[in-house]
This record gives sequence, structure tokens and C-alpha cells, in this order.
Amino acid sequence: MAMNVKAKLRYCRVSPQKARLVVDVIRGRPAVEAMDVLRFITKKPAYHVRKLVGSAIANAEENFGLNREDLIVSQIVVDAAPIRKWRRFGARGRFKPVVRRSSHISVVLSERE
Repeated sequence: MAMNVKAKLRYCRVSPQKARLVVDVIRGRPAVEAMDVLRFITKKPAYHVRKLVGSAIANAEENFGLNREDLIVSQIVVDAAPIRKWRRFGARGRFKPVVRRSSHISVVLSERE
């Protein structure tokens, strides 16, 4: 029976749309290869996703005694988190809305058979 290891990153200050671009690259890859790929992606979400995958690998090794070479990124999902909205005042008494999006990222590593 294959073991599943989960890790979550909540309220990440990256928009879900941008994070999904990074996450789609590593879905289905071996965990060690995914870490190497994320190191060379130059987008901001890659840093956060790399730390999350590294945390999941550490969980698998410490808590379940699994080998990092046998792990694959079986599932990784980016969901929308709460949006911070406020206004910045503009010319002629108008205001311009400012929207800061954030995301929840979840990863599931499974053991290769």
C-alpha cells in the first residue's frame, strides 16, 4: 500500500493564477526532480512552492521513514484564499480599488510502487 504525505501552505501572498503556472510544471514528477526544477524557475511562487515541497519531503522522511528518492508529487492544488481590498484615492475625488490576492497551496506526495 502506497503511503501519502500531505503538506499545506495557507494565506500565501501570491495570486492563485500565477501560482498555478508554477504548480502545473511539477505535477506528477518525482519529488527530488521537482525540487531541482523549482530552483531554476524565476517566478515568485516557485520559492514558496519549493519550500512547501521540501517540507512535505521532510515530513515523509522524519514522520514515516520514507526515502526521498521514492516520492512523487501525486497531487498539488492551488486554491484562492481571502482577498484583501482597499482603496487608493485618485484624481478628481475618485478612488481606485486595490486588490491583493492570496492563495492556499496543498501538496500530496505518494510513494512510488
